[in-house]
Amino acid sequence: MASLAQNNSRLSIAMERTGQWIFSQDIPADVVVEVGEANFSLHKFMLVAKSNRIRQLILESDEPDLTRIDLSNIPGGPETFEKAAKFCYGVNFEITVHNVAALRCAAEYLQMTDKYCENNLTGRTEGFLTQVALSSLSGAIAVLKSCEDLTPIAEELKIVQRCVEVVTSKVTIEANFPSRSPTNWWTEELSILDIDFFGRVITSMKQRASKTLTVSSAIVTYAERWLRDLIRDHSGAGTKSLESDDSDIRIRQRELIQSIVALLPSEKAALPINFICCLLRSATFVKASTATKNELEKRISAILEHVTVDDLLVLSFTYDGERLFDLESVRRIISGFAEREKSVAVFNAGDFREVCSAAMLRVAKTVDAYLGEIATCTELSISKFNGIAVLVPKGARKVDDDLYRAVDIYLKAHPNLDEIEREKVCSVMDALKLSYEARLHASQNKRLPVQIVLHALYFDQLKLRSGEDENDMQMDAVSTRNQVQADVSLAKENEALRTELLKMKMYISDIKKTGSGVGASAATTSSGKGGGPRKPTFFSSVSKKLGKLNPFKNGSKDTSNIDDCVDVTKPRRRRFSIS
Repeated sequence: MASLAQNNSRLSIAMERTGQWIFSQDIPADVVVEVGEANFSLHKFMLVAKSNRIRQLILESDEPDLTRIDLSNIPGGPETFEKAAKFCYGVNFEITVHNVAALRCAAEYLQMTDKYCENNLTGRTEGFLTQVALSSLSGAIAVLKSCEDLTPIAEELKIVQRCVEVVTSKVTIEANFPSRSPTNWWTEELSILDIDFFGRVITSMKQRASKTLTVSSAIVTYAERWLRDLIRDHSGAGTKSLESDDSDIRIRQRELIQSIVALLPSEKAALPINFICCLLRSATFVKASTATKNELEKRISAILEHVTVDDLLVLSFTYDGERLFDLESVRRIISGFAEREKSVAVFNAGDFREVCSAAMLRVAKTVDAYLGEIATCTELSISKFNGIAVLVPKGARKVDDDLYRAVDIYLKAHPNLDEIEREKVCSVMDALKLSYEARLHASQNKRLPVQIVLHALYFDQLKLRSGEDENDMQMDAVSTRNQVQADVSLAKENEALRTELLKMKMYISDIKKTGSGVGASAATTSSGKGGGPRKPTFFSSVSKKLGKLNPFKNGSKDTSNIDDCVDVTKPRRRRFSIS
């Protein structure tokens, strides 16, 4: 009963609506046209006069008096059929850029051509399309937008193709000769289209050799409109949605990003760098295809010398900026750039390890500054930190000050590292390539392992002995590094010797305290246990280790007593004594 009442209500509403414009109300309706859930009570003789399809349905019907006709498949639905029925009754209505495509498709569906009635709906809509709708860029875009729900019949009638051609032509003219302000107003107009139709317009623009900047502007505006929660104002400050990866929104965003990337111009530098970085982070966030992410990474890598630290940070952190998000993309981008620079150097018969391009030098500074920014993250492992640092060739860093700063920040943010782990972190930099100020800071830095401090101090001592200026001093880095390592080894042996001597002093002191009787008993026990030769063995080892200290008599300093606050500006000599 409820269903019957609902149907009667719909029928009464449709009859009331049609009754307002049917002029022949004195003649009872003899047919009900069903369009979806809407019913229209009409007159057969008014419909068959202009619609050949309705005429054929009535003639071919098995019923002697057909009273119901189902036209649910008519393009545009009930609203469009209502306007077509008004046309059959001669009732005036407005044709606009928003409904002309639907009316044209409905006229084709109902076979309302001039063959059956002069000046029929087909001719009227075609005239409006040609003379009005497709005469302006805004009108053509509006018609194209309305065709999204009219496929495939809109495709068969060439309405979509005509709109795309008009839009492409007028966009090219508007981009070169703006007619209004702002000059890129047309990009906002294009962004209302579905990605499929937008893609067809972009493809048509490329085929017509439109300027790359014109194509790029349209793509950027479109992406910002449809990916507003992922890309916002080129800052990467979009808010993270709580949608799951398999939700309809995420699937839609994933497909949209993949389609946008496929439309990007072939020129690598055609789009803003920060936009590409935001797009790559969005692609990673929605788990886009590997091909999509690889394409974006290659584009960033190709212009890495122009990328800023903030651009790389966009890729690395989550949308809230609280934790690291993706370092692998950054690593692949830097690696790709370094490999390309290496290939160019080899092609030019150069040595990539010694001579680097200006672009590589700029990238090195950017990478070091980037490492300093991410070093504060407690979840950043040593392997990932070092993995990014070593991607830059050593020749690309004239000084390692920026890298030293990053290392120091990392050590400060990770205070629980042991000596070996701290040495691993410091292994990415060369202490001999630090500036004077950096070496002075390093010599007093308690967070650094002792070997790095010794490297810095040894370098300064050589400079002080040579008496040369910072800029005039030329030194063989390899030989210097080897000498420092040798001195470090000697310093460690000297420290072991001092420890052994201290133990001996304590042993002798204990003997004196316990008296000669206890000493004799201890000597007898030691002799009985084969400990007689122990003293000669000890002094032999002492003599041997003292012999290794000979290099220090040639001017080297004792580095075993270096503490965290050494004044390297006032060197002083120390005697090596066993007392």
